[in-house]
Amino acid sequence: MSWIPFKITQPKKQIVPKTVERDFEREYGKLQQLEEQTRRLQKDMKKSTDADLAMSKSAVKISLDLLSNPLCEQDQDFLNMVTALDTAMKRMDAFNQEKVNQIQKTVIEPLKKFGSVFPSLNMAVKRREQALQDYRRLQAKVEKYEEKEKTGPVLAKLHQAREELRPVRDDFEAKNRQLLDEMPRFYSSRLDYFQPSFESLIRAQVVYYSEMHKIFGDLTQQLDQPGHSDEQREQENEAKLSELRALSIVADD
Repeated sequence: MSWIPFKITQPKKQIVPKTVERDFEREYGKLQQLEEQTRRLQKDMKKSTDADLAMSKSAVKISLDLLSNPLCEQDQDFLNMVTALDTAMKRMDAFNQEKVNQIQKTVIEPLKKFGSVFPSLNMAVKRREQALQDYRRLQAKVEKYEEKEKTGPVLAKLHQAREELRPVRDDFEAKNRQLLDEMPRFYSSRLDYFQPSFESLIRAQVVYYSEMHKIFGDLTQQLDQPGHSDEQREQENEAKLSELRALSIVADD
């Protein structure tokens, strides 16, 4: 964990045990990593839902463009096929919008709310660090007078320095104790907080893709020509393309 150092005289006495400082840095480091992961996950979920919406809106746009194609005026079979496609795309878009709304409500918003807690946490850590610097500064001041010859003025200053130190030390110890107690509890709570969100995400995806299976299954039944395999359709398309290429207006010079 990186701190911005204060230029103060450091005390000789180790006021915070190294094991305590290591425990603090470990717990805060885990929360810093959790904050970054939460921020990244929220961003990625937003990108995913935006892409989903753009996909279904584009599909509807394509089907509408096909409906306005002159071929629909000339060929009833083509019109029926495109109408079936348009109906399917609009159904897909409607279910997709429901899915995105559900994900926004049950996943993205909870991620956002969870992330909003970290600024307060980071501020509490900064206040703890400021209290530690004040503690070190006053502890060094006490040590300075303790090392001097015990004259009347020095003893008076030593007494005053100790009086100044006491509330500052108590303040740091209270802040340090609270953070060491609450940071692990906050980190451990993440599973209970996020599990309902990700269960909802899975359910939303399952419902959506189940509906898509039905929609495109219905569409396939409407469009399929009995007895025609994908290979046969490809051969027919190639034959028709060859006929087009044989026309003089598209022939190479």
